[in-house]
Amino acid sequence: MTCAASAKVSVIIPCFNHGEYLAEAVQSALDQTCPPFEVIVVDDGSNETGTLSVLEDMSQSGINVIRTQNNGLAAARNNGIKVAQGDYILPLDADDRIAPGYLEKASSLLDKNPEVGIAYGRVELFEERSGVWEKPSFSEQLLLFENMIVACAMFRRKDWEAVGGYSKCMTFGWEDWDFWLSLIERGLVAACLPEVMFYYRIREKTMTTRMTFSQKLRMAMFIVWRHKMLYIKNYRHCIGRLLKPFFREVPSPR
Repeated sequence: MTCAASAKVSVIIPCFNHGEYLAEAVQSALDQTCPPFEVIVVDDGSNETGTLSVLEDMSQSGINVIRTQNNGLAAARNNGIKVAQGDYILPLDADDRIAPGYLEKASSLLDKNPEVGIAYGRVELFEERSGVWEKPSFSEQLLLFENMIVACAMFRRKDWEAVGGYSKCMTFGWEDWDFWLSLIERGLVAACLPEVMFYYRIREKTMTTRMTFSQKLRMAMFIVWRHKMLYIKNYRHCIGRLLKPFFREVPSPR
């Protein structure tokens, strides 16, 4: 199949005991209008019998399955990208799916816009919740306080190399947020495709929803410390954001 996008795309799918969903994720990558150069499944130390069976079946069918000890999501993505041969990378969690045109449209956007370092699409929720997930438009200042970019976004492999990949210090989550800030620090911007490109499975217990307040506080402190120059650069916006709750407009008396 001939595609408009010129770059090769590697889809990286980390998996830890998500065998019941993995086939859907892999199939959504294979069903693209512009098929990926490769799909790499990273077994992050799965120990559940059903998942191990699914992984073995995929390996036998020709899918590249990399087996590692359980080191967490950031390390799993890094391990997959290290062996990837694509110019562009799309991480996809094992319990999610992508729309058929995602690889073609995202890689074409990156091909045509060198200043864009992150290409992502709108998000539709499924399973325990449904509907389009409305998120604010990208801005560097807002990204300092809120991650509006989904983890399943496309970026250049060379940029991943330049920033040292996903940080292993983000042990409880938000490793994608931290990674996006690293790319923004390189002078890149993010761009959102207007169509739904990513299907996000909502389940009762996920890594993010299990984060405690203290874990979130620790991850937030890591983010601010690791990207302190970016926060200093935007100090006026940061101060305004922090002080905003204390200066809410009070209706004047009639």
